[in-house]
Formats: sequence, C-alpha cells, structure tokens
Amino acid sequence: MRRVTLFVNGTSKNGKVVAVYGTLSDLLSVASNKLGIKASCLYNGRGGLIDDIALIRDDDVLYVSEGDPFIDPQSEVRVTSDQHGAHTDWLTLNIGGRLFTTTRSTLVSKEPESMLAHMFREKDVWGNKQDKYGAYLIDRSPEYFEPILNYLRHGQLIVNEGINIRGVLEEARFFGIEQLAEQLEVVIKNSQPPEDHSPISRKEFVRFLLATSTKSELRCQGLNFSGADLSRLDLRYINFKMANLSRCNLTHANLCCSNLERADLSGANMDGANLQGVKMLCCNAEGASLKGCNFEDPSGLKANLEGANLKGVDMEGSQMTGVNLRVATLKNAKLKNCNLRGATLAGTDLENCDLSGCDLQEANLRGSNVKGAIFEEMLTPLHMSQSVR
Repeated sequence: MRRVTLFVNGTSKNGKVVAVYGTLSDLLSVASNKLGIKASCLYNGRGGLIDDIALIRDDDVLYVSEGDPFIDPQSEVRVTSDQHGAHTDWLTLNIGGRLFTTTRSTLVSKEPESMLAHMFREKDVWGNKQDKYGAYLIDRSPEYFEPILNYLRHGQLIVNEGINIRGVLEEARFFGIEQLAEQLEVVIKNSQPPEDHSPISRKEFVRFLLATSTKSELRCQGLNFSGADLSRLDLRYINFKMANLSRCNLTHANLCCSNLERADLSGANMDGANLQGVKMLCCNAEGASLKGCNFEDPSGLKANLEGANLKGVDMEGSQMTGVNLRVATLKNAKLKNCNLRGATLAGTDLENCDLSGCDLQEANLRGSNVKGAIFEEMLTPLHMSQSVR
C-alpha cells in the first residue's frame, strides 16, 4: 500500500497523509473529504499534472487543486518572509552624494504619511533610481537631511551647530514630515530676537543726522524718541509724523518746516524752539511747555496746529502770528503775552485759557469756546464780531 501527503495547492501547511488505492478519481474523492475542497486535479512538487494513479509513488507529496493552475508553495514562504522583513531590511540612501544607511522601518514608521514613507513602504513601487552600488538616489542637501533622519530614528529634534535650521525646515516640508516641520517653526520663532521698542538716544540720533545731507529729508515717521534729549539740534524738514516725542527735551531746537502731524509731544519741553512753518496737525502736546517759541515765518509760511490737543500747554510769550489753531483744544492752556495777530482760532476750545496780555488783532475766534477764558491786559480790543460764543 502506498501513502502520500496531500496539501492544498499553493500551501505547505495542514497536510493530510492518505492511502492510495483504486483509481485517480477515488484519490481525488478522498482528498476532497480530507482537505475540505472540491478536488479536481493533482500536482507533484514540481508542478507536474498527474493524470494517472500509476505515476504516484510511495511517500510522494502532492498538491490538490480545484482546477486552478499550480502555485509553488515556496512563493508563500517568500511572501511571508517579505511581509515580516519589509520594514526591517537595510537601505542605503545617496543624498546629494553622501551615503546614509538606515532601515526601512525608520523611514516609514515615525511619519507614515510622509514622502519617504510612501517611497520605501513597498519595494520598487515608486521606481526609485539607484546608483551602481544599489543606493537610492535623492537629490537633496545631505547636511539638512541628517537631522531629519535622526528625528525619524529617535523622535528628537537635534540640529548641530553651524547648520541653518531654516534649511532643515525646508527639507522637512519637502519630505512631508509635518510634525517635525511644526517643531522647527516653533524653534525658529523662539530664536528670533525680541522686537526692540526702546527709545532712540541723542547719541544715536546725532549719528543719523551727521550721516544725512542737509538737503535730504530724514524720515523718522513712527520712531520712538520718548524722553530723549534733542535740545539745540537742527531738526529742520524732518518727518516726525506719528513719532513718539513724549517728555522729549526740545528746548531751542530748530524744527522749522518739520512734520509733527499726529506726533505724541505730551509732556515735552519745547521752550524757545523755532517752529516756523511747522506742521502739527492733530498732534498730542498735552501738558507740554512751549514758552517763548517762534511760530512766525517772515516769508509768510504759517504754522499749522489744526485739531491739535494742547490741553494745559504753557505757550507764554510765543510769537504765533497767523498760526492756524482751528478746532484745536487749548483748555486750561497758558497763552499769556502771546502774539496771535491774524491767528485762526475758529472753533477752538479756549475754556479756562489764560490769554492775558495777548495781541489778538484780526484773529478769528468765530465759534470758539471762551468760557472761563481770561482776557486781561489785552494789547488790542477784542470785538464781538471775532467771537460768537
């Protein structure tokens, strides 16, 4: 009596040992019962079809098929081996001419949705180019790739000194390693120096002035000069629009034709300053001292302080002929002995303003608020046509 071992086609597990008797059909019937399939043909270990029971020898290993072609059982072993070893085999990458050796698992496990993971998760799916030594060619910067590979190995961001972290960030974005890119963005943001809002000193500003031609306009718009000593400096034609000049010392400074529109001059000391033709529209000079200032330009260019906040300013003894103070606020201001001839004060708030000894000849006070204002020792009489409130 002959005995054979039967396996389902394509497998080498769960075989059955049976006795061979009768015809080939009898053996197929036994195979169907033993293996739980509808057996229709038999193959030997080399894939040869057996069509006669006389061809079967004792202790043969046969593969039973339901009609499908022969499948080598060794292919299953190779597939299983590939599946188990797919993420543990070693790879060599040629990054910009520099070789890096790592495992497939390193490239695919940490960031499974990255470009590297898609490139190397399955073998040869992307058709990756290889050099003559079998290393995979990738045209990127090796010095920026090294921190990325180390991150994929141990999950920590480590960038050696001398490597531009922005370059590493670009590589991380290129390879689609999003978590690392987010970490790098935070590191770059934290490494930026804090914005310097400290005021500009006199020494720094004098250096700027000396480096600038007197014929060119120096743009200081929006700069911070808070508390700076700018006294007696030549500041003609400089654009100080929206600059912070609060508590500045501007005594005897030459601000002829300077632009101080919307600048902060609160608490500044501008005693004796030359303000001919100055533009101070809507500036904030609350509490500033402007005693003895000269706003009068012999050429006829008039200073413009329209809409300025001049609450509580001290402008005693200033020359302000023809100055434009329309709708400005001069509440509680001191304008004693000021020359305001031909000045425009229409709509100006002069509540509790001290105008003692002022020359208001031909000044326009129409619509101004003079409640509580002091008009003692006036040099010229104030006519009612000049003020209606």
